[in-house]
Amino acid sequence: MKKIWKTMFSLVMMTVLAACSSSTGSSLAESSAASASSASTGSLTGNEPTSMVVVFSATGNTMEAANLISEQTGAPIFEVTPVQPYTDEDLNYNDPDSRVAKEHDDESLRTIALESTTPDNWNSVETVYLGYPIWWGIAGWPMSSFVQAVDFEGKTVYPFCTSVSSGVGESAVQLSEIANGGDWKEGVRFSSSPSSDEIQEWLSAQ
Repeated sequence: MKKIWKTMFSLVMMTVLAACSSSTGSSLAESSAASASSASTGSLTGNEPTSMVVVFSATGNTMEAANLISEQTGAPIFEVTPVQPYTDEDLNYNDPDSRVAKEHDDESLRTIALESTTPDNWNSVETVYLGYPIWWGIAGWPMSSFVQAVDFEGKTVYPFCTSVSSGVGESAVQLSEIANGGDWKEGVRFSSSPSSDEIQEWLSAQ
């Protein structure tokens, strides 16, 4: 009889331990999933990001910088996309008949129709990393079209640009002058292929 009771007691204890192990494992998995979700969407208020990377990238160079910023801050990326994307031929500034050359010569052509000017959860965003290429010493004009269409009130804006040789110049100041509000900080220029360390140094200085 004692052996039977010992056997039954052992079975009960094994069942309890197995249930506890399963519950703990489930809790750890849920916790890990929540952490991963938070890292992928940036600083959160509830389920909404408080920072965002907004980028226009015609050739992909500025997007490289945007991706590094997103990776290091966790901020989601909103890409400014023209309704009529720029082709390689459009971007040949050495050709006076190219699209960008014509837009450069005629300012009335620089108002670019965009696919969207309403980033998801924009109202919750407090910090904006705003990236663009330098065209003829100023911000690529699709970004100007975005800046004019969006409300930056209550947001801190950190402009960054990419260029093979040109500096940031007055591009960030010019954008702030046409923007609807916002606390605009000094712009920074990265090369066409910035390193992770360069991005980290800039972010750390803010």
